Amino acid sequence: MDEFAPRPGEFQALPRRAPRPARPEFRERRSFRAEPADGDFSRPEPARADAPAFRPRPEPRSEPRAERRPVGPAAGSEPWPTPWVQLKYFANQPMFYPAMIAGSSPDAKPGDLVAVFDKEGRRFGSGLWNPRARVPLRVLHYGEEAVGEELFDRLLERALDLRLRLLALTENTDAYRVISSDGDGMSGLVVDRFGDTLSVEVHSLGMFQRLGRLLPVIHQRLGTKRQVISVDDFIARVEGIRFAAPADVRSVKIREHGVRYEVDFASGHKTGFFCDQRENRRKLAALVKDQRVLDCCCYTGGFALAAKVLGGAADVTGVDLDEKAIEQAKRNANLNQARIDWVHCDAFSFARQMQRNNTRWPVVILDPPKFLMSREEELEGRRKYEDLNGMGMNVLEPGGLLVTCSCSGLIDMEGFEELVTRAAYRLGKRLQFLDRTGAGADHPVMANCLESRYLKVIWARVW
Repeated sequence: MDEFAPRPGEFQALPRRAPRPARPEFRERRSFRAEPADGDFSRPEPARADAPAFRPRPEPRSEPRAERRPVGPAAGSEPWPTPWVQLKYFANQPMFYPAMIAGSSPDAKPGDLVAVFDKEGRRFGSGLWNPRARVPLRVLHYGEEAVGEELFDRLLERALDLRLRLLALTENTDAYRVISSDGDGMSGLVVDRFGDTLSVEVHSLGMFQRLGRLLPVIHQRLGTKRQVISVDDFIARVEGIRFAAPADVRSVKIREHGVRYEVDFASGHKTGFFCDQRENRRKLAALVKDQRVLDCCCYTGGFALAAKVLGGAADVTGVDLDEKAIEQAKRNANLNQARIDWVHCDAFSFARQMQRNNTRWPVVILDPPKFLMSREEELEGRRKYEDLNGMGMNVLEPGGLLVTCSCSGLIDMEGFEELVTRAAYRLGKRLQFLDRTGAGADHPVMANCLESRYLKVIWARVW
């Protein structure tokens, strides 16, 4: 045994480093030649030919900086129409946050329709003002002309014309979106029609104050009789909305392409029913005749019932963790005299069990709730979408149809495609994109608010 080898239980000592050599004596580095050729010592020449020429440091500014321009009309100019709001800079978008606003006139009250000016004092629009809100300014009109409360009548008429004349939605359904917030230029207000009832979701104090002007007109044009108004507790607190929703309307029955559904306003999500998937449900029905279909995150059975009743699928299974949603899905199946297997279970747990049982489906639908609510949740939300799509691919027959959805506005279509592709790559599967769709035309998107294109649906084959 080597005498320097460590004994059992001992640590081996590291060898000492060799001592560093003594540091050489410091020599002053000369940047310039001591004796210029011309004898002028005032501007020494560089020691190297390629060195930059000597430049004296500029003198500090003696004149004061220009003062920040005061908020409001410039001295000597015409007064602005009140109430008004001035921006720090112009942005072609409907929503303006606190950091983007320079100030407002003293008479601008929460909920007022205000004239909007840029930092140069040019008027470019009108909007709803609420200084205490997370979105203090919502621009509804663009242009230099003055507008009043009649603006809301014009915006409403434009929205109704789209649904009733251009899309003619009433021919195939009595469930559709009547006002789609920013998509219809009415930021902060969502109105859905379900049969004889209007389901109203409010995100803005200014829009809430004008419901008495808007809703009677909608009732008169559509022939509806009842209304359900909902305001999220957090939004009501931030916006300053005082509202107690009456519970006189609990549910209503609707029709969509021959399929009947019951909308439960008391326990339903959002406005009660996801009519944004209407055209995607019809598209699915055309592809599943005599097929076996798995609808994961089925909610109240929208896709499952469309596949069975409208599409003639041989066998349909719907899975959801929300017990109330499953109970509602069963009632919807009874309305249509359709036999569907409903499973109250977490989609991931169900898929793992089916994978162990070697059970596969030729058609799998993934329509989960919103996984990504804010930028702070982006990494976690993207991981959930990738995991969910991997789970769906594991229970899909080779060459089967995958219909996967995302309603997170913070992920665009290209980003969603990337997540689905990564899920397939991770599992060693081949992915063939067939189509990309979104919400129906009753959920329009304004060109200056593309982030309202929230719904993304990918149709693909996997093997």
